[in-house]
Amino acid sequence: MKRKATTYAQVSETIGAHITRDELLRALVAGDEAVSMSSFSGLELAGVDAGDTTFDELVFRDCTFEDIDFSRSTFANVRFIGCRFITCTMSRCWLNRVDFCGCSAPGLSVLKSRLTGVSLSDCQLRYADFSEATIKGLRASFTVLAESSWHASNLSDARFADCDLTRAEFFRTRLAGIDLSTCEIAGLVLSSDFHELRGCIIDPEQAVDLVGMLGVKIKE
Repeated sequence: MKRKATTYAQVSETIGAHITRDELLRALVAGDEAVSMSSFSGLELAGVDAGDTTFDELVFRDCTFEDIDFSRSTFANVRFIGCRFITCTMSRCWLNRVDFCGCSAPGLSVLKSRLTGVSLSDCQLRYADFSEATIKGLRASFTVLAESSWHASNLSDARFADCDLTRAEFFRTRLAGIDLSTCEIAGLVLSSDFHELRGCIIDPEQAVDLVGMLGVKIKE
């Protein structure tokens, strides 16, 4: 049985809303604590399993997270600004009103997670895995999502503006009502009947890139 570390409630009695790196680390190691009402800048954390930790009302600025397992964690009202995620996973967690601004997280996995009101702005998320996730209210702008996977995800009320979705996989993910008209969508991976594209909003010039996938040739 894992030994419990100092709880956030005990920490808050002595230092209020200001948590040190070591106190944050102890809460993460405990795996079922709540960390809230704090701001971190230049923080570097590596090799931690955060377990069922709850993150609430936090700001992380210019922080580096390496080999951190955030699976099963809960994030609410959290902002990541200019942060780097290296071989981290957020699978099976809940991201509720979370902003990622200017972040780098290639290959980040949110497999089977729940995303509500998440914002991605000017981020590098190549190879990110959103497979089998429930995603509502996503706002993505100027973000690289090339070769990302959205396989069998439940995607609704999502907006993509000026994003790179080159070779992104939407196999078995409906794009009805999703506006991709300002995005790079060359080489999308879809099912053989292209059902995913039904109801998707694209620009006329993008249609030229898609006809090759449909087996259509345009005579010069």
